[in-house]
Amino acid sequence: MDTKIINSYIEILKEELVPALGCTEPIAIAYAAAKAREVLGCFPEKAVLECSGNIVKNVKSVAVPNTGGLTGIRASLLAGLVGGNPDNQLEVLSEMTPEHIITVKKLLDSNFSEVRLLSTDINLHLLLCLMAKDEYVTVEIKHTHINICKIEKNGQVVYQNDADNDNYLGTITDRSILTVEGIYSFANTVPLERVHDLIAQQIDYNICIAEEGLQGDYGINIGRTLLEIGHDEPVRTKIKAYTAAASEARMSGCGLPVVTNSGSGNQGIATSIPVIVYARERNLPEEKLYRGLLFSNLLTIHQKTLIGRLSAFCGAVSASCSSGAAITYLEGGTLEQINQTISNTLANVPGIVCDGAKPSCAAKIASCLDAAYMSHVLAMKGKHYQPGNGIVKADVEETIAAVGRIAFKGMRATDTEILKIMLESDTPKTEMVKDSLNFIP
Repeated sequence: MDTKIINSYIEILKEELVPALGCTEPIAIAYAAAKAREVLGCFPEKAVLECSGNIVKNVKSVAVPNTGGLTGIRASLLAGLVGGNPDNQLEVLSEMTPEHIITVKKLLDSNFSEVRLLSTDINLHLLLCLMAKDEYVTVEIKHTHINICKIEKNGQVVYQNDADNDNYLGTITDRSILTVEGIYSFANTVPLERVHDLIAQQIDYNICIAEEGLQGDYGINIGRTLLEIGHDEPVRTKIKAYTAAASEARMSGCGLPVVTNSGSGNQGIATSIPVIVYARERNLPEEKLYRGLLFSNLLTIHQKTLIGRLSAFCGAVSASCSSGAAITYLEGGTLEQINQTISNTLANVPGIVCDGAKPSCAAKIASCLDAAYMSHVLAMKGKHYQPGNGIVKADVEETIAAVGRIAFKGMRATDTEILKIMLESDTPKTEMVKDSLNFIP
């Protein structure tokens, strides 16, 4: 494999396998708040936050880490303002204290902050303005969770990101070089010392939160339940249980970090934990595990490049598809069998919608992994769906592109409708979202 392409693949992994504490959408808000407070130079008197619909969707129902179980947009904003350290980026809330939480709860009961829906075509987009006396600061984030594209203070631009690039969704390295065949070749040939620390951190962080999810009391304890009922298929059950437990713990406010993939902790979890569990259950060599994780991570990045960071399409599908294909890789499957695993999965579960981040994401991950594992078993037997079955194409790259097209273009109206339903579901009729969702109660 060409050295330049190998280097680009490694850079893509470094950009996407990023540690994060908590769901990344509330963390993006907290990060913007902490950075804006730092630039303002004092604690603000007023905050106005405008968020794209997909950020609203993913913050509404998920617990904000290190806040004692608080949920929602205002809690995320206030946590970042009160106790956030912007130097920690996606772990911005790692230094929260009990005193910080008390302050956040007091501010939640005030009229300190205002939240609005941001009119934008960008799914991951927020604009925060902090005011204190005669001074104000605005911070704008686009495309990726910590991609601050502009900071203004008192109307003057004090920072602007020249890499504000819509082509790569706020990332730096060109993703168009990714193909399934190229990923397969990279996973087989890259010197592991060049990626060892990156993958070792993913194994350490993501298995740790899975074990915490199985031992702790998070959500409805789906991981433990799966272990209890899955005695007949121990490997398949353990894959689902560990992965779902990690997601449920994370969505329920667990204070442990995970290594994300394509901006999502749940995608990082579903991309990695099934591969780790499978390799350990089969007693595979560490080198095989690392190469399997390289394959799985890059395949998720490849799929998500076409879909975008946030959409109405559930990211568990892409991540589970990748880990299922990586299991085929671990079993010594051919490139053709790997392609068949991908196509079999995408023929089965591409219609799962994203209705925001919350504990039930763990159940969706378990369902997607069920489909992916079945797709792996079928592919190893040489069984696969023929081109023309729904969206399945003769070339796996065309199938992946078809799903990207559905998610990125076809589900835009679905995304808007999901957000409307989510905001209306627990809002009294007299307090319905005003002005076509321009105001968030």
